[in-house]
Amino acid sequence: MRRIVAAGLVAICGMLGGHAARADWVPPFKGNDTGGIIAYSLAQQVDARQLAVNHCASYGKVVKFLAVDAQYGGYISFSCRWVPYGANERPLRTLY
Repeated sequence: MRRIVAAGLVAICGMLGGHAARADWVPPFKGNDTGGIIAYSLAQQVDARQLAVNHCASYGKVVKFLAVDAQYGGYISFSCRWVPYGANERPLRTLY
């Protein structure tokens, strides 16, 4: 009986140990109504400013860039803020 339990335990540990460990995957562009992040590698390929402006304009807000981590694996962070006082119109969302 002990041999069967031991063999089963070894088999289970072997299956769990042989399975590749993976970290959570984050998309290159992610955000919500309060802001978001853009991967630095994506920002080198496309216009990151326009991505952020269009994202915030979809919520009726304007963009404010917060920080840039200019290295491999870094991100550009931004926040979406309400339209400043005195502005009569909503932000424009451009479509190309």
